[in-house]
Amino acid sequence: MQAVSQSLGVDVSPIDSRRDPEEIERAIRTLAHSGNAGLVVTPSGAVSVQREMLVELTSQNKLPTVYPFSYMVTGGGLMSLGPNLVDQCRRAADYVDRILKGERPGELPVQAPTKYEMAINLKTAKALGLAVPPGLLAIADEVVE
Repeated sequence: MQAVSQSLGVDVSPIDSRRDPEEIERAIRTLAHSGNAGLVVTPSGAVSVQREMLVELTSQNKLPTVYPFSYMVTGGGLMSLGPNLVDQCRRAADYVDRILKGERPGELPVQAPTKYEMAINLKTAKALGLAVPPGLLAIADEVVE
């Protein structure tokens, strides 16, 4: 993200989600008050554990945020764009089956996600004063109203 942001003229400031909650809160408040800012949350175990806090802080601070998983949008987040978790589990089950049938785990190829999904929460968009373009709504996999 940082490499691409420079070519677009956008500043990127990482926030380490492994920090303690008070540090994350300070970082989000600072970002929100910097003007014309948004937050992109990348997937990690820490983000999943702290999802409710992240959604609450970004909502309180009226900070438009894109999350990695749709369950964060159904929990009040603005928007998500990330791998389809159900598809990931199905693909993992296929690997388990292959291993149980005798294939060696070290010889199986690493797989990247092949299905992605987008979710948008219109209630949150309205609370942030954002109008979601109809074209974006048309391609969303899930729209929360």
